[in-house]
Amino acid sequence: MIYAYTLLTLAVFMVALQISKRLKSIIFNSFILTVAMLIAIVMMFNVPYPDYMAGNAPLNHLLGVSVVALALPLYEQFRQIKEYWKTILFITALSSLFSMVVGAVLALLLGAEPELVATILPKSVTTPIAMEIAQNIGGIPSVAAAAVLIAGLQGSMFGYLILKVIKIKYAESIGLSVGAVSHVLGTVSCMEVDPKAGNYSSIALVLCGILSSIFAPFVFKLIYFWVV
Repeated sequence: MIYAYTLLTLAVFMVALQISKRLKSIIFNSFILTVAMLIAIVMMFNVPYPDYMAGNAPLNHLLGVSVVALALPLYEQFRQIKEYWKTILFITALSSLFSMVVGAVLALLLGAEPELVATILPKSVTTPIAMEIAQNIGGIPSVAAAAVLIAGLQGSMFGYLILKVIKIKYAESIGLSVGAVSHVLGTVSCMEVDPKAGNYSSIALVLCGILSSIFAPFVFKLIYFWVV
């Protein structure tokens, strides 16, 4: 009976998906609507958060498995990757490094301890990879997941809009930009507006995850060597 919360989560997501399709809004995408409705339900019925988390164990266990599934977008977009692999690799590598360095330096300037810096470092990659990176370099995986969520929400709500405002017209550029900084949530928002941008966003989120897992330990050490 405890796994009824899993069914609740899935049911709310399906409802949110239908609402999102009707609204066709970047800000009110399916993820944000799901989170908002679940928070309202949990608060309205005074559901203890530990019970809700325990009831979603089947979904939580799939988080690690989802890392393997990230290979699918690379396979599906192999033709585009093969044709523009140098440009895509350069953009995603630069985005990964820039995101980590800026986040870490800002944290240091605000007086953050090494543990918190290590936690913030992988904020722009998808949750399973970010948690693993944070743990490997001395961060706090659960807090890293929260940082990923915040970055993803910001990107999914405003990333596509900002790029449109500054007259970025090409779906490829929009997709790579959003996917590089706001991972799955940004990809979802792109996919709901422009499938082509969503495809390139999925490429960026996978490559940035791979590259960040390689770069993060070196970036963390270099920052403390040069800055501290």
